[in-house]
Amino acid sequence: MTTALVIALSLLALPAAMFVLQDRLLYFPERAPLERIALGDLRPWPSADRFRGLVAEPDIPSRATAIVFHGNAGHAAHRAYYAQALAPLGVRVVLAEYPGYGPREGKPGEANFVADAQATLELAHRAYGAPVLLVGESLGAAVAAAVARRRPELTAGLLLITPWDRLASVAAHHYAWLPVRWALRDRYDNVEALSEYDRPVAIAVASNDRIVPTRFGIALYETLAAPKRLFVIERSDHNDWLERVDAGWWQEAIGFALQGQGRPPP
Repeated sequence: MTTALVIALSLLALPAAMFVLQDRLLYFPERAPLERIALGDLRPWPSADRFRGLVAEPDIPSRATAIVFHGNAGHAAHRAYYAQALAPLGVRVVLAEYPGYGPREGKPGEANFVADAQATLELAHRAYGAPVLLVGESLGAAVAAAVARRRPELTAGLLLITPWDRLASVAAHHYAWLPVRWALRDRYDNVEALSEYDRPVAIAVASNDRIVPTRFGIALYETLAAPKRLFVIERSDHNDWLERVDAGWWQEAIGFALQGQGRPPP
């Protein structure tokens, strides 16, 4: 009886611990002062005292604005490669920062992230006008999808890189022995978020993704009713896909997501 009780309590304790600690399993913020991340061509956006992210302006006339929502680790300045890739295409890049990341105060979490991202979209649209493209990577793809659901009229389209269909699917893949579908507080359900979205959606999946296996991104793609395009980045994993794409890939992906909106670069 004692042994059985210990086993039963252990089995109950594991899901309970996961429920309590799940934020530590999902969010990996890196704190950094503003002066350490606003370097080079990246400047505080919209200003240092109202910091919501970093902005990089192209050297040629801007034809669109891309708001980038990054993955679950680090901070926005680690994603300077988006500015380097998109500036030559005449795209202004806003690297949005999450509450609790970089120099920003706040607590990570789905409700906070989505509400904050909506405010960022509305501010960028007021500041720069249309078209505004939302770019999301991994967790950021879920944030972008949720914001697109709330304010579709402010978005020209989406570029989602290594996304999932539902966070619960990915969690169940990695923790098959735990009742994660029941335990998750933050749902990040991209299928539901994009079920009525009607703007172009470009989805890029990494062929050898071990964190968000490719099938979850393809599952999301297959549910979309919007104009859509699937890019499979061959021989790539979740964190090295950038090394497998070139300027031509960015031109094609951004071109589809914008669907001809804005003036193409010369």
